[in-house]
Amino acid sequence: MTRSGVQEEDTQEGAADASERAEAGRGDGDNGVDATGDGTTNGGGKDGGEPGGPGRRRRRRVLRWTAVVLAAVLAGTAGAGYLYYEHLNDNIKQDVLNLGDNKVAAPTPNAAGQTPLNILVIGSDARDSEENQQLGGARETFGSTPLADVQMLVHLSADRSNMSVVSMPRDTLLEIPKCTDPDDGEVHPASQGRVMTNQSLGHGGPGCTVATWQELTGIHIDHFVMVDFAGVVSMADAVGGVPVCVDANIHSRDGTGHGSGLKLAQGTHPVKGEQALQWLRTRYGFEDGSDLARAKAQHMYLNSMVRVLRENATLSSPNRLRRLAEEATAALTVDPGLDTVKKLYDLSNELREVKPERITMTTMPNRYVGARVEPTEDAEQLFRLVREDIALDGKDAKKKPSEPEPPADPAAPDDELAVQVLNGTRTDNLGTAPGRANAIAGLLVDRGFTKAVADPSVLPSEARTVVRYPSADLEGDARRVAKTLGIPASSVQRSTDVSGVTLVVGADWREGTAYEEPGSDDGTPESAEALNGADDSACMHVNPAFTWS
Repeated sequence: MTRSGVQEEDTQEGAADASERAEAGRGDGDNGVDATGDGTTNGGGKDGGEPGGPGRRRRRRVLRWTAVVLAAVLAGTAGAGYLYYEHLNDNIKQDVLNLGDNKVAAPTPNAAGQTPLNILVIGSDARDSEENQQLGGARETFGSTPLADVQMLVHLSADRSNMSVVSMPRDTLLEIPKCTDPDDGEVHPASQGRVMTNQSLGHGGPGCTVATWQELTGIHIDHFVMVDFAGVVSMADAVGGVPVCVDANIHSRDGTGHGSGLKLAQGTHPVKGEQALQWLRTRYGFEDGSDLARAKAQHMYLNSMVRVLRENATLSSPNRLRRLAEEATAALTVDPGLDTVKKLYDLSNELREVKPERITMTTMPNRYVGARVEPTEDAEQLFRLVREDIALDGKDAKKKPSEPEPPADPAAPDDELAVQVLNGTRTDNLGTAPGRANAIAGLLVDRGFTKAVADPSVLPSEARTVVRYPSADLEGDARRVAKTLGIPASSVQRSTDVSGVTLVVGADWREGTAYEEPGSDDGTPESAEALNGADDSACMHVNPAFTWS
């Protein structure tokens, strides 16, 4: 099938998506690596797809993309002379790692002097070249500001025994911090309220996406790797095809001509080139026709590509390896810490140490806010596990959380320290416990925090009591409040959702004045829909309306 054959579908779906892209600062265009699963014109409601409910979406992508890129680079040095090595280096584009004003301290080394490694993988929907435009469709968006439509954090444990992956839905509502474009010095102010996370890329580049992740999660990010979808598709050709599975015959085309055009018989088939792109774009015909189904198909594809890269003996061909290296390096934008083949080679070796059975794919737990989503309390649990380097597969030996580094700014005197207290005791099954904000604010006043006040107008819902602070200069104050009340340091969190030190009394403290820390829970939340990297049994379910005989 020719590339123009896919363009027909791209144009149809791209035109529909163009209105959505206009809605959200050029919105959510449909694209070939839309692994976040919100390509619908309503921006991701339940009927249109995105994210199709908490979890269950973009679980398998990060390892796939990272392994594709890094294994290709690994191949690039085989038999290559110095000039070719420099040519591959020149292929790699680079950008600044973090464009935000606030930084997150690197984790403390373990007893062996090892530290975890966190890499943010970004899939750009850029239509800034003829090839990307042809693949992405929607001609009216050519050259416009790209969106970070795929965002996945790869966490490699300090001892390199396991890998955890956290994927964030592209329509997650959050605050984007102030970012300064390194190319022209333009200052992009912090967002006014919450906006979709995929807009962060347009605030100066991938370094703003990194800054946004760090503000939300408190996780130190060491590197980023950004890939456009033209590169992903071309690498499918370079590896000789990627096996995918359908449980019935499928033809992705409805009565009005919508669909990718994918036509496969029941069973497992290798796809590459245009057919690979069709697979990545298909939602008409998979399961309920939503982007949830499309994301699952993308997970399967990328998971399968990793297996090809790890196991396929045909990749021993020097010419095929060289082609794979060319395609991979040309598709990359990285931070300066990964800007050569040698650096990527070294990173790929670290990633290859982890066996698939110790790889855990997750999606940030979320709930709907209209047609968009926001992180839930379970999301913070997931972020904490990553921050504390606790394996998401539950196979780690029990670790004792390390004491955090002393804050840069010490706490103010207790009687000068302003604290806002909120009642967050409401749960799905229990109403708000009355008077808790007043009771704990009074307790703080009795202990010398004379500026502590209760705010009865705000009634959030928090499973666990938490102390939040907005900026590094207030971290010491927040820790002082927590220590006074016996709240653990792990419950002191930086957050742009507050304007000062804020204590939220959670559902774990519905009565009494003595806080008792709940039993430590280092398990991965069920809502993260954890998936083991060794699972190779996936097969897409075909909607009976799109089958053929």
